[in-house]
Amino acid sequence: MRYLMTTGQNSRQPDEALFAEMGAFIEEMTAAGILIATGGLEPGGVKVTSEGDEITVTDGPFVEAKEEILGFALVEVSSHEEALEVSRRFRRIVGDGDSILHRVMGP
Repeated sequence: MRYLMTTGQNSRQPDEALFAEMGAFIEEMTAAGILIATGGLEPGGVKVTSEGDEITVTDGPFVEAKEEILGFALVEVSSHEEALEVSRRFRRIVGDGDSILHRVMGP
């Protein structure tokens, strides 16, 4: 099963210790074959809307800065519980904040 975890603002400020902990976590998840992809997201984004034959492109941001999605991880795990545990471990590293976990449907 694949899950996409997105994350926004975190309470822990980036420093060398955070980078070291996150690096070790990423290496562990990659070596275990769990982590497929991870990355930061550009603030704001672009919204593409279709209505009939008309396509509209609107520059962001679209939400309050505290709600903006800043990064993601795509993981492949054997169960929903394992995806939750990966998310819990991530939250323990980065501190207070929100992550949203979605199961990716399909092959």
